[in-house]
Amino acid sequence: MRKTANVGVGAVLPDTRPPGQGRVMTERKRVVIRPGAGSRLWRYRLTCLLLALFCWLPAVAAELPDTIEKVRGSIVGVGVIRSPKQSRKVSVEPRGTGFVVGAGNRVVTNFHVLPEDFDANPEEKLTVFTGRGDDARGRHAKVLRTDPEHDLALLEFSGEPLPAMKLAGSRPREGEEVVFTGFPLGMILGLYPATTKTIISAITPIAIPAPSSRSLTAAQVKRLKSPYLVYQLDAIAYPGNSGSPVYHPETGEVLGVINSVFVKGSKEALLSSPSGITYAIPVRYVKALLADD
Repeated sequence: MRKTANVGVGAVLPDTRPPGQGRVMTERKRVVIRPGAGSRLWRYRLTCLLLALFCWLPAVAAELPDTIEKVRGSIVGVGVIRSPKQSRKVSVEPRGTGFVVGAGNRVVTNFHVLPEDFDANPEEKLTVFTGRGDDARGRHAKVLRTDPEHDLALLEFSGEPLPAMKLAGSRPREGEEVVFTGFPLGMILGLYPATTKTIISAITPIAIPAPSSRSLTAAQVKRLKSPYLVYQLDAIAYPGNSGSPVYHPETGEVLGVINSVFVKGSKEALLSSPSGITYAIPVRYVKALLADD
């Protein structure tokens, strides 16, 4: 029986052939790959990259809460305070949302948020509501400028200025994530702003659908003749959200203004069966409204 020997790295097998045989014996080696400086550097770099990634993820997740905290003081309620002369009872009618721009004493909101006779009725005062919860306060406001075609209005309120939101310089793209903050149910539950995160699902011409041409109003016919582009959002907005700013979740820059909700029924049906589609007016029309300042 032939005995075998343990062979180490680089060892040559002993020639066990009988003398006189002319076979050629080849050298066999066991190859051991030892990690060199190059592979150690590569593993070090990979470890650093993974650590940086894990450290970066919590920071990204915290950006939206930080942004909301930053812009919250710039978002206000818009409504009317009624104080009839023949009664001591004062009533408050919340009508929508607005956001502070410019030097801190101007508010942008929707034109349809304003009462129809806001200049004619002395017993009604247009009011901007600031603060939060029990700290909410009303400030008298006046209308400086309106843009009914794009459903925008610029107000000026009294008192100390508030932090203003910045207007974005670039346009968002379809599929981009955005955020809007406002008072969806007015002040029924108190002055507590609610934030919704969504995407821009389409950039589409504005057109309000109607069952037939007979039901189209003059304003709708005008819009159909010269439609402008608006942002369609994949989100539910309620009547109190009218005038809410649509902004970038990281920078807080305003991209648009919540304008209307696409519904099949009346405003009352909105609370029970919202369609889930909301429109926003692009911020460039807000810039045009502020151009004279």
